[in-house]
Amino acid sequence: MPRDVSPAADPGWTAPREARLRRLRQDGATWAEIAGELGISLDMARERGRRLAAARPPQPARAPRPALPPREDPARPPLPPGDPRAWTLLTEGTVLAGLRWPGWA
Repeated sequence: MPRDVSPAADPGWTAPREARLRRLRQDGATWAEIAGELGISLDMARERGRRLAAARPPQPARAPRPALPPREDPARPPLPPGDPRAWTLLTEGTVLAGLRWPGWA
């Protein structure tokens, strides 16, 4: 059985107060901002908004994911000793980071 959400059902809520809650929510205010504006608890603002089916604020568009780097060819030949790609991978974050491979002299 549906609940009565009219202002008469809860004496603390009046039609203008509910309209203000709806307007704030449609304008993109968070529940915390609405609660502060109306002088009520966060839970009370959320619950009344749920009962009134207050519209959610517009969601920001997500940025597209960056493209993945191309995968290395698994059939490529092994890297030669001291190859900068392999040497950097092996020494990054160690005391050897930034030093040249001994065979590069």
